[in-house]
Amino acid sequence: MVVATMLILVYRQRIIDQITVWGYKPTEQATSLVKRAGLNDNGIFYYYASQPSLFDTSTAVEFNKTCNNTEKTSAILGCFSGNKIYINYISDKQLDGISEVTAAHETLHAIYNRISDSEKIKVDKLLEDEYKKLSGNKYYADLLAFYSSYEPGQRDNELHSIIGTEVAQLDPELESYYDQYFVNRQDVVNLDAKYSGVFKSLKAKADDLSGQIDKLLSVITSLSSQYNIDAQLLKNDISAFNERAQNGGFTSQSQFNNERAVLVSRAAALDATRATIQNDYKNYQDMVAQYNSYATQSKKLFDTINSNLVSSPSV
Repeated sequence: MVVATMLILVYRQRIIDQITVWGYKPTEQATSLVKRAGLNDNGIFYYYASQPSLFDTSTAVEFNKTCNNTEKTSAILGCFSGNKIYINYISDKQLDGISEVTAAHETLHAIYNRISDSEKIKVDKLLEDEYKKLSGNKYYADLLAFYSSYEPGQRDNELHSIIGTEVAQLDPELESYYDQYFVNRQDVVNLDAKYSGVFKSLKAKADDLSGQIDKLLSVITSLSSQYNIDAQLLKNDISAFNERAQNGGFTSQSQFNNERAVLVSRAAALDATRATIQNDYKNYQDMVAQYNSYATQSKKLFDTINSNLVSSPSV
């Protein structure tokens, strides 16, 4: 009896998890997420023990209430709350893989919540050592800053999920640790790179185009300024030329023709500059339109994963 009681105390969480798994009936969709994310049977066990629930745009209100989604600048894709996993399921094909990564991310929270204090000390050190290699990366610095605000005190817990699902190359000892839960961790890393690459590609294109727009606008501004100066000078010189012509200011027809030819040439050069400015401005407008298109695409994708944007009510 004493031994049995001690075993129950030591393995209490595992017993609870096993009973929960026996009673949980996962949907095919919920199961496909973690299998595609590369979790092994052990990892899937903790996923099932967390009784994952999937939400979509029609149930976004319930998802937000559950995950307490109050952050307006970052989309919340899932959460681990009350020992349960909640996932905002995204069906947009452009973001293929995003829900799988979310499922694996939240499962790693469930796992971290269950490992012993002594193991946490070891794992946390491995995670912090790994993060030192990433600390110069603005994306990860911003991500940790967000979680520090959204979930203070959960730094290593978040690193455990972020590093496990997003970082390809790990220290062998840390990789060996994750092998307890993955058939192939690279599956989820590749899915993360696939969907996040869509956002990164749009941002890179927009940033590159923004630089081109700034340079072209500078050229247009400079050319326009000089054009206006030269056009006014030419106007003044033509007026002076006409006045001289009317008042006999030329000593010969040859002088008249030569000076007139110079003015005609200057006018032609101005016309060419004006045409260049108009062409540059058209290109500028096209580039701005393309930039706005990238911004629109990015916003549309963000809106797709932003559960704060609930569906319009039906009449």
